[in-house]
Amino acid sequence: MIYFVGAGPGAVDLITVRGQKLLEKADLIIYAGSLVNPELLQFAKEGCRICNSASMTLEDVLQEMEQAEAAGRMTVRLHTGDPSLYGAIREQMDALDQRHIAYTYVPGVSSFSAAAAAVRKEYTLPGISQSVIITRMEGRTPVPDGQRIADYAAHHATMVIFLSTGLLDKLQDELIHGGYAEDTPAAIVYKASWPDERVCPCTVATLAETAAAAGITRTALILVGDFLDGSYDRSKLYDPSFTHGFRKASQ
Repeated sequence: MIYFVGAGPGAVDLITVRGQKLLEKADLIIYAGSLVNPELLQFAKEGCRICNSASMTLEDVLQEMEQAEAAGRMTVRLHTGDPSLYGAIREQMDALDQRHIAYTYVPGVSSFSAAAAAVRKEYTLPGISQSVIITRMEGRTPVPDGQRIADYAAHHATMVIFLSTGLLDKLQDELIHGGYAEDTPAAIVYKASWPDERVCPCTVATLAETAAAAGITRTALILVGDFLDGSYDRSKLYDPSFTHGFRKASQ
């Protein structure tokens, strides 16, 4: 069996209990070494084969999986955060389907959740934003038409931008072109939940200079939106004048 496991955002104790137990049982661990905290490998049992996929191709990964399956060994494919976001797991799962190799998928805590914890904010606020757009800048990998940063910026929703720290000049231009004001609150969250986590508050217009001043060039999320600062409406859920299925209004 192949287990795709979300490693969480970085902190060792933010892997799920299920994910940790699978690591402890694995005969082969293929981990995304460029992003996964290597301290998670402490859970590997003696004799477990460990491969760093940072230097591997898809074909190399599949070969390791096939060899392990042929030998009756259990494999954990350890991805950063939750593999459903920029994890490149679909192509792996499709290839395993073609080879009739069984697999399952264990979700993990995404770095976008850890980033919200780092800034101590809530992405969805009444009267401010009820939607979260998770996206990235167009770089060497193109994005589909209608899904560029400027297209999404027009919604003025909360935005969490992955894989774009090296493109901040272009990013801020796209955000402003799409409709965000230059003084819209923003934050650069470096290595959310890791011991060296850093939060750099800024605005849309100062993203690039803030990152340059902090020496941040990679491994960061960009948060954009008024959820980071300013007033908002009180939630109806805990409002004494609001009736719902578990409580009657007191007024």
